[in-house]
Amino acid sequence: MALFNRKSTATPSTPATVAVDPALTALTGEYTIDPAHSSIGFTVRHAMVTNVRGSFGDHEGSLTLDGANPRNSAASIDVKIASVDTGIADRDGHLVSGDFFDAEKFPLMMFRSTQAEQLGGDKYRITGDLTIKDVTRPLAIDLEFNGSATDVYGNERVGFEGSADILRSDWGLTWNAALETGGVMVSDKGKLNFDISAIKAAPQA
Repeated sequence: MALFNRKSTATPSTPATVAVDPALTALTGEYTIDPAHSSIGFTVRHAMVTNVRGSFGDHEGSLTLDGANPRNSAASIDVKIASVDTGIADRDGHLVSGDFFDAEKFPLMMFRSTQAEQLGGDKYRITGDLTIKDVTRPLAIDLEFNGSATDVYGNERVGFEGSADILRSDWGLTWNAALETGGVMVSDKGKLNFDISAIKAAPQA
C-alpha cells in the first residue's frame, strides 16, 4: 500500500487528476517520533573485516505526512550524541571524545528535511540537511513505509525503516589508525539506519 498519491488512470486527452485513497488521506497529519519504539543507529566497518553497529538511545523528532502529496511531507530529528551505545563502554567513550563526535562541545546530531518524494510503491526518499559537529551537509535517506495501526492505547501509529550511506569524513569525523597488514582501523564509509514508529497528534479543537 502506497502512503501517498497514486498516478491517475485518466486517458491522455483528459486532464490528469490525482486519485486519493481515503484510507491514505486519513494518515495526513502531524506525528511525534516515539523514542521507546524507534531506533536510530549506524554501521561502520572495523579493521577491514567486520561491521560495528551502534545506536543512539536518546533522540526526538517529528514528522509531517501528507497522504495526497508526498512533496508536502517533512521530518525533523535531534539525536543526543552522548547516548551512543555500541555495547562496549570503552568504545562508546572513545566515540564521544574529541577524536570522534566531541559530544561535550557538539551535543546534538540534527536532521532537517528539505524535500520528500515517492520512489514507487511503499518506497520514499527524504532529502535534507544533516548537522554533525557544526558541519551541515545534504543527506538523502531512502525509506520504506511499513504501514499504520492503532495500538492498544488508541494511538494512531505509522512506521518507516531505511538507511543512508555516508562518508564520516564529510562531517569532520576523521580519526583513524593504520593497520600493520594494510588498511585502516575504521572505514570512512558508513551507514545511518532508521527504524521509526511515530504517533499521530490529536486534532486541535
